[in-house]
Amino acid sequence: MSEEQAKQRGIPHQKKDDLIQQAINTEKEKKARAAAAEEGQAAGPADDAVGEQAVGQEKLNNLKDLTRKLEEESSMLKDQLLRKTADFENFRKRMFREKDDGIKYANAVLMSEIIVVIDDFERAIQSAGESKDFDSFHQGVEMIEKRLVSMLEKNWGLKRFSSTGEEFDPERHQAIALEESAKHDKSVVLEDYQKGYLLHDRVLRPAKVKVSKPTSPEGEHKQQKDSEEVEE
Repeated sequence: MSEEQAKQRGIPHQKKDDLIQQAINTEKEKKARAAAAEEGQAAGPADDAVGEQAVGQEKLNNLKDLTRKLEEESSMLKDQLLRKTADFENFRKRMFREKDDGIKYANAVLMSEIIVVIDDFERAIQSAGESKDFDSFHQGVEMIEKRLVSMLEKNWGLKRFSSTGEEFDPERHQAIALEESAKHDKSVVLEDYQKGYLLHDRVLRPAKVKVSKPTSPEGEHKQQKDSEEVEE
């Protein structure tokens, strides 16, 4: 607006300057707002990148912490495994040692009881050497023998059996001699050459015996069958 126009419209000169300055300020504000908007748009992606970087760093730190914990746990488990392996190896060696000792000293109790019998024999021999009394020595040996057999049967299940007069049994008897006999219609033990022994209910040693050989037809058939069993 020109000064001439302002005068025509009746606007004072100072007022006109104010209006011009106001228009300039308004234009500056518009430009400033536009620049700020552009700056904000340019800064937006950068802020997002910074945020993503922060999140990535946090995840990396979490993974590092997890890795460290897993390494510590793995080291602890490895140490426990080594200890358990060492304990098991010691246990295995101890079991083998105890097994060997068990086999080696399994008869310790039996031996301690037999030692007592040996002491009795020594006393009997010493007494017989001093007195020269055979009858007393014989009686002493008989007593020791009976005591030994009784101890073995009572404490260890070892039982001696006699076979004379029994029917021949290949599981209990070993026939080492035959004798024909018309008195028997089956094989019968006539004589014990060596007594047999049972360990609990099992034959530990069969008796060596002389067996009758029947002379009757039925007896001969029975004897043949028994002989075959003996040979087997």
